[in-house]
Amino acid sequence: MQPGKEHWEAVYTSKATDEVSWFQPHARLSLDLIGAAAADKDAGIIDVGGGASTLVDDLLAEGYRDLTVLDLSAAALQAARRRLGVQESLVRWIEADITEVDLPRKRYDVWHDRAVFHFLTTARQRDAYVRTVFNAVKPGGHVIVATFAEDGPLQCSGLPVMRYRADELHDEFGDAFTLLKHQKEEHHTPSGKVQQFVYCYCRRISS
Repeated sequence: MQPGKEHWEAVYTSKATDEVSWFQPHARLSLDLIGAAAADKDAGIIDVGGGASTLVDDLLAEGYRDLTVLDLSAAALQAARRRLGVQESLVRWIEADITEVDLPRKRYDVWHDRAVFHFLTTARQRDAYVRTVFNAVKPGGHVIVATFAEDGPLQCSGLPVMRYRADELHDEFGDAFTLLKHQKEEHHTPSGKVQQFVYCYCRRISS
């Protein structure tokens, strides 16, 4: 399993959503990558670990109509739903552990994950995650995963994390995913710290 659900519920009930270290007012790089992957506004997009992220707000503003947000924390999802108001009904919300959830097969055109995968510190967790991606993403669909880079933090929210170079991150997914692009991001936390992220943008093989 991912780090305990109780941990993340405590995080999101003890801090404002714009106080957590991974907060971004607008996930600009993610939006650009999703836009490149999904010109069709009817594309099925899932944001894994999206929780209270503002990414879903901006995707709705861009006109995307088939959005799913998955997170382990009910409190995080509720924060996003409250923020969206009447628009929350336009989004599918899934409260689940990504290493255990049973998602619809070949459902999504774009899989997006910023800062979940690096919390999966065992090979078993990572293998379960990758199997879920392969099963849930349409053949030819796109996968965008961002983790701490090799020079990123050793911990986040009091938990150990994995750090990756772009080639190492892609290797976790294997030959079933073709690496199209990778990019570094310097993230400035609300407290003023700087964290290095790496993004890998892949295509799921067509078979």
